[in-house]
Amino acid sequence: MAFGIPHLDVKLELSIRSDMKRVEELLLKQIQGDYPLVIETSRHLVEAGGKRLRPLLALLAAQFGDPKRPEIIEAAVVCELTHLATLYHDDVMDEAPLRRGVESANARWNNTVAILTGDYLFAKASDLLADLGPEAVRLQARTFERLVIGQITETQGSSAGLSMLEHYLKVVADKTGSLIATSARFGALLSGAPSEVVEALTRFGEKIGVVFQLADDVIDIASESNESGKTPGTDLREGVPTLVTLFVLESNDPQDAELKEILSEPITDEAIVASTLKTLRTHKAMETSKNLLHQFAEEARLDLVDLPDGPAKRALIELCETIVTRTS
Repeated sequence: MAFGIPHLDVKLELSIRSDMKRVEELLLKQIQGDYPLVIETSRHLVEAGGKRLRPLLALLAAQFGDPKRPEIIEAAVVCELTHLATLYHDDVMDEAPLRRGVESANARWNNTVAILTGDYLFAKASDLLADLGPEAVRLQARTFERLVIGQITETQGSSAGLSMLEHYLKVVADKTGSLIATSARFGALLSGAPSEVVEALTRFGEKIGVVFQLADDVIDIASESNESGKTPGTDLREGVPTLVTLFVLESNDPQDAELKEILSEPITDEAIVASTLKTLRTHKAMETSKNLLHQFAEEARLDLVDLPDGPAKRALIELCETIVTRTS
């Protein structure tokens, strides 16, 4: 399964593979310099790998215009550099010891080095953006604004007038959906795709970004492996409310009282983590979460309906299906 997409058209696969190679080359080139420590710290997560979902979406969206324009590769790298930069900052705020299966930058060096490395990657992304024109710069600035607002909103807690779930979905849209939407928009926009296609792919990108995060939430509870890139129950240990636990916390069922009390703070006892995971896997909140995930996925698919038929459209539909089926 190439790039997590089953039945990918052979010709399209070859084209995407070639372009992804160029993305990786430019990504590594961007973190070269005269300062060995900066090179070492910034390469740390680049070389740890990752799904490269954002560059992939940019490349697939570009298929609806002229996918050979060189600006598309640069924009794809901008999106990945931005994403990587946010990971360095997130790990500091979350005090995370691991990222992508390797020691986090803040754990390996310190918080100051991790924060400054994230800032360095933002600077490298901005340098690339300067060649893409004012519209691209403005798009990146507005995306960055949403990323920051999402983090602030998450930090401050539930907003007035919103339920915990509504607040969480807004945070997910800002923190995850916004950059994935921008990745798709960059690809479509810079390829010269028609404006209605650009808008449809932007809407799809935002929704698929939300689906991606919600799928990870379900997997963090449902999976007994490290499928989401972290140890199952990580969010429980950190006391971070996510989709499944939010449905429990908002439950009015008296039978959930004890479980709600357990979920209201970080769980430090591994035996309690294990028993809570077991309970949540069969709880009605799990089924409710999967239903909501499917609802968002269907809305994302509907945004593709009016796009021109072809391998790229089929690939996006398959990608959506693949993200959802990870939770099955």
